[in-house]
Amino acid sequence: MKFPKPHTLKDIAELIGTTYVGPDDFTVLGMNEIHVVEPGDIVFVDHPKYYDKALQSAATIVLINKDVDCPEGKALLISDDPFRDFNKLTMHFRPFKSSNVSIAADAKIGEGTIIQPNCFIGNNVTIGKHCVIHSNVSIYDDAVIGDHVTIHAGTVLGGSAFYYKKRPEGFDPLLSGGRVIIEDYVDIGAACTIDKGVTGDTTIKEGTKIDNQVQIGHDTVIGKKCLIASQVGIAGCVIVEDEVTIWGQVGITSGITIGAKTIISAKAGVSKSLEGGKHYFGIPADDFRSKYKEIAAIRKIPEILEKLKDL
Repeated sequence: MKFPKPHTLKDIAELIGTTYVGPDDFTVLGMNEIHVVEPGDIVFVDHPKYYDKALQSAATIVLINKDVDCPEGKALLISDDPFRDFNKLTMHFRPFKSSNVSIAADAKIGEGTIIQPNCFIGNNVTIGKHCVIHSNVSIYDDAVIGDHVTIHAGTVLGGSAFYYKKRPEGFDPLLSGGRVIIEDYVDIGAACTIDKGVTGDTTIKEGTKIDNQVQIGHDTVIGKKCLIASQVGIAGCVIVEDEVTIWGQVGITSGITIGAKTIISAKAGVSKSLEGGKHYFGIPADDFRSKYKEIAAIRKIPEILEKLKDL
């Protein structure tokens, strides 16, 4: 997420009530999660396991809960609770805006686009030309929809990320200030849910087709011309490259990459990155032929046990 205008390190420290290491006028351009940070961004870290990763990332401002040596060319914001203060920044720069109308006054809707009854179109949403948005679709604030997009009934674009910090009193949500981006010629089935990014974008690229009841997590990027069948669940921060086919009820864990032109058979459980151009199956998902050989071998176990008894 980029701020509307540049801010100084001093400005940001005063906004969230922290001390800082670096020049007062050190430039701050935005805030992002570690997998998408760029120079000028703030990244937060609150666990020793990830200190080095954050300090060595592309981010030039690190919101951290320990007084550490500041890397050259960077600045620190020292906080007793970086998670809380990152949320403060999200609330300040991307606050929730309530609405009392079905289609926000500042929503931009292209020529030839049809919006069926009972839809909700949030603030600052852009919808392109010749789209069809069927009844009871909810499109949350700041979403961007391309041209020739079809979205079927009951789908929700822009729900909050499923991202929580466990505290003694319960679970504290990391507030979502990102967007959903749907490119041209995408079809989305009924009752799908596509969460917005925490600070970046959840993106569905051109020509992809999504069946009913599919869940796509925050900051995930789905490539061009992918096919995703019903009841697939894709966690946050996943990269699905171009022309991937994912059949029904596949589950995909967070933070991995699915290579281009991969096929994943129904009910597979994907727990690690997959090389492109191959066919996968099973739990955990593995090469299709290898997995079926494994199943065939397992089926022989009773026969082998009987032979052992005879011995």
